[in-house]
Amino acid sequence: MKIGVPKETKNHEHRVGLTPGAVREVVAHGHQVFVETGAGLGIGATDSDYERAGATISASGAEVFEAAEMIVKVKEPLPDEQARLKPHHILFTYLHLAPAPELAEALLASGVTAIAYETVTAPGGGLPLLAPMSEVAGRMSIQAGAAALEKSHGGRGVLLGGVPGVEPGRVVVLGGGTVGNNAAHTAVGIGADVTIVDKSLAVLRHLDEVYGGRVKTLYATRDAIESVLPHADLVIGAVLIPGATAPKLVTRPMLATMKTGSVIVDVAIDQGGCIETSHPTTHADPTFVVDGVVHYCVANMPGAVARTATYALNAATLPYVLALADKGWKDALKDDAGLRAGLNVCNGHVTHPIVADALGKKYLPAITQLG
Repeated sequence: MKIGVPKETKNHEHRVGLTPGAVREVVAHGHQVFVETGAGLGIGATDSDYERAGATISASGAEVFEAAEMIVKVKEPLPDEQARLKPHHILFTYLHLAPAPELAEALLASGVTAIAYETVTAPGGGLPLLAPMSEVAGRMSIQAGAAALEKSHGGRGVLLGGVPGVEPGRVVVLGGGTVGNNAAHTAVGIGADVTIVDKSLAVLRHLDEVYGGRVKTLYATRDAIESVLPHADLVIGAVLIPGATAPKLVTRPMLATMKTGSVIVDVAIDQGGCIETSHPTTHADPTFVVDGVVHYCVANMPGAVARTATYALNAATLPYVLALADKGWKDALKDDAGLRAGLNVCNGHVTHPIVADALGKKYLPAITQLG
């Protein structure tokens, strides 16, 4: 199979779909790889590194799309890339279609076969291709929030870890999944006062055992959330319903109860955000203020630590890339129900039930597309 790796074009997105090491594995399986010139510079990988791994360097993204059967990316295709997608293409990347109807319409119109990292499932449950970036984003959320709390960045001037004689900052984590757990891990490590809010008692029990009383846990109700917001210095939005638009856990009236200069980091922004006042921002302009509260809502947070993030992502995606290339997408999806769950769009149809519901589209089961 001919596999294309274009350079990412999203604002400050420095990750790349395949590392040179991953390319070497793909080529060893008998496939061709076309990499856009400069695609790996954000992770310290030169065109020469890719050539030594067996790739062909293409002069432009347009050439990559023209040559390839499968496009392996990190982020969703932007409009210029959408225009290059054809019915014969397999697109393998993060899509997050629920809050992005215009992107969904473009993919449907193109006839592309679009497999989304974020809805691929593991045999025992879980989201194996979302987890690595959730780990990165969770840990980054604390350092991003800590920076935003500085007075020079509009925050209230709180050091999360405190110092002797001064209490630490208070961190509230909404959601105890992969993002929330990693946020709590980092916040506890720097000495913050941490509260995790989740609707699963099993998750709360697990977190209580893991942290041995170093975090507080609360069952998620409106009352519980309203009770912690006025005391929070930093709120991490870390909720996820796979494939669906994130629920709005913090409303505009709730926001008004928070302290001036407090900070919200909405990691759920890829799925529409879990804070009513959130909207996507970029690494170039990451924050905005509503009712005195600083909002950090960068939609591609891990792009700032591109090398770590890319290698973590490739460790998870490479087996699926090889399966799709070795078997062809239809047989690969027939053989792996978890990979089949990643099929979001195919032949002009929405093939994931939760995505279809979020977009108000008719759902066509993925299995019907496999012949």
